[in-house]
Amino acid sequence: MWKILKIAQREYIDVVKTKTFIISMLMTPAIIGIVIFINSRTQRSITGPRPPRKVIVADLSNQLTDEIKDSFEQYNKSNPQRQILLQELYNDANSDESAKQKVRDDQLNAYFILDKDSIEGKGKIHSFTRGTKIADLDLVSTVENLLNTSVVNRRCELQNVSPKLLAELRRRVPSETIELGSASEQKDVKKGEQAAKMMMPFFFMFMMFMGIFGMGQHMLTSVIEEKNSRVIEVLLSAVSTFELMAGKILGLAGISLTVIGLWSAASIGTAYYGAAYWWKINLDLPKELLPYFVIYFILGFLLFSSILAGIGSICNTLKEAQSLMMPISFLFILPMVAWFNLVQNPDGLLARVLSFIPPLTPLIMTLRLAATPAPSFLEVLASIILLAVSVPVVLWVAAKIFRTGILMYGKRPGLREVLRWLKSA
Repeated sequence: MWKILKIAQREYIDVVKTKTFIISMLMTPAIIGIVIFINSRTQRSITGPRPPRKVIVADLSNQLTDEIKDSFEQYNKSNPQRQILLQELYNDANSDESAKQKVRDDQLNAYFILDKDSIEGKGKIHSFTRGTKIADLDLVSTVENLLNTSVVNRRCELQNVSPKLLAELRRRVPSETIELGSASEQKDVKKGEQAAKMMMPFFFMFMMFMGIFGMGQHMLTSVIEEKNSRVIEVLLSAVSTFELMAGKILGLAGISLTVIGLWSAASIGTAYYGAAYWWKINLDLPKELLPYFVIYFILGFLLFSSILAGIGSICNTLKEAQSLMMPISFLFILPMVAWFNLVQNPDGLLARVLSFIPPLTPLIMTLRLAATPAPSFLEVLASIILLAVSVPVVLWVAAKIFRTGILMYGKRPGLREVLRWLKSA
């Protein structure tokens, strides 16, 4: 046992003492904090000022001159930093080609034609632009809204309906969400709070993904590098293959726990004392989530690292390892892609089935534990037992492959040969 711990200590210290590791450890939480701080300070001015946009409108109905001018005027008063200048307002199509040419020559940003029967019939708004510029993504939709407002106001006049009365009739009723607790307890829930609670399950699943999948890649590169440099032969003269593999897994698990522990502490601390303070959001973190997170993380990392140790032992280059890693990568990305559907129905059939597929169990159960409603204790216990049983089984299989594959060079063995190793073992 002491040999395994010695190898784990060596693996841990060799990685932790490097400058790149220290820099990455410090940079990631700092970047998270800076992003949240900048976003909180600039959210009111994120649109920023921009040069005025120039447009021409052709009103073929010949009834909306005043309404269109008023709409543009009101918009520019409300948006002084994002002006849309109405260069000309035609009442016929005689200047159509001239306006289009100005758009082609970049003298105009857009040209709009309002059909003759737009008020009484099924006329359309035709927009002419010279390509789609990122800075002008909202220009067409904004002008179309202004023209539609003008049409609606004109229809109100024709029907002797006051536009102000129509706006009052369309006024939305303000809403609030109240969360009921035990007995007579209740509290108001802000809109930002709801969004934060929706993202919280994804955050914990993402941290689990980064810790297991991201940090687990070190096992693959470490095994292949030591195998190619023949350092592995020196190590195996002093320890057994199982002791070497177990020590490397244990050392990398310690590194991963260190990284994820500090990142999680920095992220949660920033969220609670940064974002929550600036935006006045109450993040209600389930108390049982963190202990379960640690349990699932350790078991998941041991399982995944064992798989990578076996893969690394039979490969001679990283290119070979990447081809074998592709199906495993797709398997791990599946929860990341389907997280929104899973978090909306955490007790659904899909979530329950994926919870009992060992490689995915840590990710799916972490997501479900952070969502509402959380899975039952029996379901959590069953998934932990399944994962705990899977770890020694996978570790045993990986050790048998590791024992033979780590000293083989040249052509990578095929599936039949690997199965023959397991059978002989």
